[in-house]
Amino acid sequence: MTARKKRREPPAPVNHHPAKRIDRSRLILSLPFACAAGLAAMVLLPEVAPGARLYWSLCGAAGFLAAWSVLLAARQIRKPRTLAVDIILRRQHYVQALAQASIFLYWGWYWREVYDSAHLIAAQLLFAYAFDTLLALSRRDNHTLGFGPVPVVFSINLFLWFKPDWFYLQFVLIAAGFAAKELIRWNKDGRRAHIFNPSSLPLGVCSLVLLLTGTSGITWGYEIANTLNYAPHIYLFIFLVSLPGQLLFGVTTMTMSAVVTMYLFGLAYFASTGIYYFFDSYIPIAVFLGMHLLFNDPSTSPRTELGRILFGVLYAAGVIALYAVLDRATIPTFYDKLLAVPVMNLLIQVIDRLARSRPLRRVDPAALGRSLTGPRRNLRYVGVWTAIFIAMSTAQGVGDHHPGQWVPFWQQACTEGRTYGCRNLGNLVSNYCRARSGWACNEFGILINPRQNPEFATRAFREACDLGFEPGCANLDERAWGAPRRTAPGVDDYRVVLQGNKGPLRDMSAAELYSLACEQGFADGCRRAGIADTGVAAR
Repeated sequence: MTARKKRREPPAPVNHHPAKRIDRSRLILSLPFACAAGLAAMVLLPEVAPGARLYWSLCGAAGFLAAWSVLLAARQIRKPRTLAVDIILRRQHYVQALAQASIFLYWGWYWREVYDSAHLIAAQLLFAYAFDTLLALSRRDNHTLGFGPVPVVFSINLFLWFKPDWFYLQFVLIAAGFAAKELIRWNKDGRRAHIFNPSSLPLGVCSLVLLLTGTSGITWGYEIANTLNYAPHIYLFIFLVSLPGQLLFGVTTMTMSAVVTMYLFGLAYFASTGIYYFFDSYIPIAVFLGMHLLFNDPSTSPRTELGRILFGVLYAAGVIALYAVLDRATIPTFYDKLLAVPVMNLLIQVIDRLARSRPLRRVDPAALGRSLTGPRRNLRYVGVWTAIFIAMSTAQGVGDHHPGQWVPFWQQACTEGRTYGCRNLGNLVSNYCRARSGWACNEFGILINPRQNPEFATRAFREACDLGFEPGCANLDERAWGAPRRTAPGVDDYRVVLQGNKGPLRDMSAAELYSLACEQGFADGCRRAGIADTGVAAR
């Protein structure tokens, strides 16, 4: 008698995101109320002056959350429901949050406003958790709790935050992001999904409103875009902290194609004009950050590999075009990286359909090495991207030593009549004049031509004189305007004008400053450093 074979049971389905379900309605409803209480308690911090606008912003946000919590609890009493929270710790949330937190910590060491605002970031996190929970429970009986709000809040704050007097608008930004994620959805690959990146939509809309109203000054937007450069080797740091996300979530092709597209455009522009499109870099640091930790959210990006490459190319092209528009309109250009993303989120299904079309299917990189899937394919792309980044860094395509930061380069460009050469030189020396360099003030006065612009030139010469720069005093006499006096920068001037897009050079000795001046192309620096002037050119 043959033994009957034992029937095999099919394997149980694998749950990649195991959840712990909590089925206690009172506990769930207490979560947003606890966040509101924590937000209210922040008014007791010494950084929050009683009666100040920030004080009332925190009180208003806490009161709004508390009132919503009470209304939800009252509805629960009238019509009891079984409320549940699924605790799910998704990898894409905490990996991205760790990368963003690393940037805050590193950047904040060199621009202390970041550390000084830590309590305000904490306030936004409390608000985000409460708002997300209340919105979900107002619409359905369950809510997913995890690290989801953290990368949204961090992402918004990496690119834009409001000054204390206007901080209530920061809560509006966060609320808009979560509302859009919950309410604005479409069918994507057979399932309902949110359309917009929850941080990029409020950033894009807010940027447009600030531009239209001319109120950029109520934010730290300009400072954020520029002080990121204060941290040494910041391009390398951003590249390294984003690598885990690139490897795990397959977004490398988007970042890589965006960076390479912008770099190649910058090379072509320099070859045709002799100057740099973005003034002091091939890829501005805030744009580079956006290419790694903003536009490439896998949930709101194309699904096909070729689609992701096209997505990256379009992002770079969008930033280039927006920069030109904003620059020509003489309005802040730091919004260029923010305005394009919501529009691109709307186009992802069109991009995927285009990528799957017969003509483009032949060039789809996914067709190469079909045996490589998942982590192995991601690793291959990360390897290619690493090689490209190293090559770009070696060629000074990214990094701390771009020639466009240096005054002698733009002096030469202005002398040779290159496009925007004199304008960009004027921007540099006027900024350094505001940073209290008498030499820069005097140079600015000469550049704007005292005979054509006597009022502005006199103001610049007066500032130079007040800062103790003697030629500025001499140039206040109208008789000197035919041949204005100028001399080389002094040591204190060099501390300002040599910094490029880094912070002030307070700890460098005079000899070190002269050597650095020589490296940047100041002939006087070579002479004072005891280096024979062999015609060092501005690089």
